[in-house]
Amino acid sequence: MNTTQQPLLPAYDHRPGAGPTLVFLHYWGGSARTWDLVVDRLPGRDVLTVDFRGWSRSSGLPGPYTLRRLADDTLAVIADAGITEYVLVGHSMGGKVAQLIAAARPAGLRGIVLVGPGPAKPAEQITPEYREGLSHAYDSDESVAVARDGILTATELPASIKAQVATDSRAGADTARTEWPLRGIAEDITEHTRMISVPALVIAGEQDRVEPVDVLLANLVPYLSGADFTVIPKTGHLIPLEAPADLVEAITTFAAVV
Repeated sequence: MNTTQQPLLPAYDHRPGAGPTLVFLHYWGGSARTWDLVVDRLPGRDVLTVDFRGWSRSSGLPGPYTLRRLADDTLAVIADAGITEYVLVGHSMGGKVAQLIAAARPAGLRGIVLVGPGPAKPAEQITPEYREGLSHAYDSDESVAVARDGILTATELPASIKAQVATDSRAGADTARTEWPLRGIAEDITEHTRMISVPALVIAGEQDRVEPVDVLLANLVPYLSGADFTVIPKTGHLIPLEAPADLVEAITTFAAVV
């Protein structure tokens, strides 16, 4: 896999193969390697994974770290990689970024897959008090472990994956780590999501406590024209790590017809 990093561009990995390219966007606290278990199950496929500005290998890039900036960065990375046809696969925060990108109707976009995504309309639980508490979820190794094992997952992760989640969660720039819980998660983008014209698939985890099935059905699906909706059983919010095989099946089935 070739790793490329241009000045002021986020770090990304592009593995050439059959297209359209699957462009993977990670969750708040994740990184490009969040998708390793998925990418490994896609031999021969053209794939691109990104470390968002402020996270992992891109932690040294300056802000702002807004959703719009992450969307603009993603389009710049796609152009830098020379990709002409692609499907966006966005997880959680990355799913909200994917909605903003798709709303702009960029040339070459063929579809979007939203995995446990941040909904277009913030859920009622996203109060100022909730956001303040969430902003401290990655303050320490102990708080990360509580979030990972008690909130983000519904299954027991292997020790190596647990360690990866812990490392990635703490690898963000301070202002990048607080941007999503204090602002991005509460941003209402319904008017943008309504503008998406490409086919869309929403994937929910049956036991997701972060973006529950009922919230996605009420606060996202109504703003997407004709979106498909599927639920992966027995999984929580970290679907790419908890159920990569099921996720790959859903993604490849969708991508085959867009």
